[in-house]
Amino acid sequence: MDRLTTLMDRFQLAVLAAGPGEANLIALADAAGQPVRILYRPCGPLADPDPGAIMWAARVDWSGNSNPFLAALPSVVDYGISSNAEAQGLVRLMRDEAEGRHCGAQSVINRLGEVLMVRLLRNQIQKGATEPGLLAGLSDPRLSRAIVAMHDHPGRLWANADLAQEAGLSLSRFAELFASEVGETPMGYLRRWRLILAHQDLIRGDRVEAVARRYAYSSPEGFTRAFRKAYGVAPVSLRTAAA
Repeated sequence: MDRLTTLMDRFQLAVLAAGPGEANLIALADAAGQPVRILYRPCGPLADPDPGAIMWAARVDWSGNSNPFLAALPSVVDYGISSNAEAQGLVRLMRDEAEGRHCGAQSVINRLGEVLMVRLLRNQIQKGATEPGLLAGLSDPRLSRAIVAMHDHPGRLWANADLAQEAGLSLSRFAELFASEVGETPMGYLRRWRLILAHQDLIRGDRVEAVARRYAYSSPEGFTRAFRKAYGVAPVSLRTAAA
């Protein structure tokens, strides 16, 4: 079971070298110049720590307006890498590419940055969450199976009983645990996930009828009502703008 790949695939991630005042991803070094911590703030630039401790800084954009994982992260993620040689190596490589201004450096930084972000997000899933949300759900080995199933197969005609079976829980226990950990019902989360994906597809120019079928709506009219309630606009307006 892969808890991150669909999220990484559906929400484009870009990593750009940035000055400390603009950066929301900062690598901090110890007195010997070794990278020891990564700080990441999903919703804006980080307050400037001790400038002498900053080894490298970047701006990360991961579709923040619609990405449900970002909304579930702490306001600042603190990822200790003092004993993680691979993460330290990634930081050094990204710094060297940025400072060396080599041909293709930005492409290298973006790909290495994606690897570093996956490691940071894995660490957050392992640590879990103290507040309800997607991170807490993905941190639970039972709920995560149901959530990944919804992420990977949003067009399936899911019922609560199907998702409870994915989780290996009774229906009542699944519903109770999901609401407690994720902060909404399984069907509520599924509807919201489908509409997030539908919004992406419409901006890309897909037809309203096709998108409605893709995400298991019984009719374009029903899909339009749900979409308008969620986003305040008719889906056809997004498709027209994309044309």
